[in-house]
Amino acid sequence: MAAFAALVEHLADLLQPLFGASAAAAAVVLFTALVRLLVHPLSRAAARGQKARAALQPRIAELRRRHGRDPERFQRALLELHAAEKVSPLSGCLPGLCQLPAFFLLYQVFSRSSIGGESNALLSHRLFAAPLGGRWADALAEGGPAGGAGLVHAGLLAVVAVVALAGYRLTRRTMDRQPPAPAAAGDGERVPGLAAVGRIMPFMSFFTLVTVAFVPLAAGLYLATSAAWSTVERAVLYG
Repeated sequence: MAAFAALVEHLADLLQPLFGASAAAAAVVLFTALVRLLVHPLSRAAARGQKARAALQPRIAELRRRHGRDPERFQRALLELHAAEKVSPLSGCLPGLCQLPAFFLLYQVFSRSSIGGESNALLSHRLFAAPLGGRWADALAEGGPAGGAGLVHAGLLAVVAVVALAGYRLTRRTMDRQPPAPAAAGDGERVPGLAAVGRIMPFMSFFTLVTVAFVPLAAGLYLATSAAWSTVERAVLYG
């Protein structure tokens, strides 16, 4: 953790001539962009996997028609199909999972008053009037919603809300272009739970908005930058 804090401080020193007192905030944004750039190949693979799974729907429907009365045999045939076509049902989760360590590391660094037995110098950095280690609740308690820190947090929440809305519309449009889930053989019902997942998926982008309201400002910057990257990336890869 001390090495990561030193990395952020070093990035802030490099960016200080351009961003002044907000250099550490710019360093968090740059760090986020670097993480997303490293994860981008997985995002491309996830996009290819989603398109491949959509193309396999007619063949999956045929397997369900043939083996619908034997769920175990159907599952084996489904796994064999995915293996033969080199399609992983879990590929879409990998980009998000690979980012979790970076986010939690950033969260921990900006939540601790000391690191390696020394005072955490990163907590002295600010984005305009708001400390990077402060939360929205702290800003409201100290200066109210119209205070300097409160306005910074409100501005960040507004940005995340706009990105979340764009992500919601993009996800809905992508899902609408996909073929409907095939019915299970014998009873005409859709695959259990699939409809519920489909209803929840478009709203996933708004979970970031809720999270940003409770984490340190630096972690909120990470989430906002990552969400904006995801929206642009999704528009390019799935457009």
